[in-house]
Amino acid sequence: MFYLDEVTHEEKRAWILGIAAVASYAVYLVLILGRAGGRPLAQVPYVATLLWTVGASIVATIVLSIAAAMVSKDGGKDQRDREIGRFGEYVGHSFVVIGAVAALLLAMAEAPHFWIANAVYLAFTLSAILGSVARIFAYRRGFQPW
Repeated sequence: MFYLDEVTHEEKRAWILGIAAVASYAVYLVLILGRAGGRPLAQVPYVATLLWTVGASIVATIVLSIAAAMVSKDGGKDQRDREIGRFGEYVGHSFVVIGAVAALLLAMAEAPHFWIANAVYLAFTLSAILGSVARIFAYRRGFQPW
């Protein structure tokens, strides 16, 4: 499926994080939208589902990262890996800031907790996805620090 022998451990971790973020958020959306049943989304119980999907994503990411490390043939992080990791973090953090601002605005508008929590969760998810895509792109297309 993946070109696993050609991929560094850090690129594998980027793939794992991105896929886990997409999968866990998709599961969350399916569960929440399925529970709505015609009522407003703000009235759907969401806290336990949010916590379980976030927790499952974290556990899956850790377990898969350990498994990837066990089969990895590379010797660990080098300077390029650190720079690509930093680049991915910078790109991903932009969505954390956007989510924090959105949550702040929703709180000031006295929006229901559902919308505030979901704005933060979406921001974290987009941050993980965008950061992973930036890392993968840097590994696949090259990375030129400035």
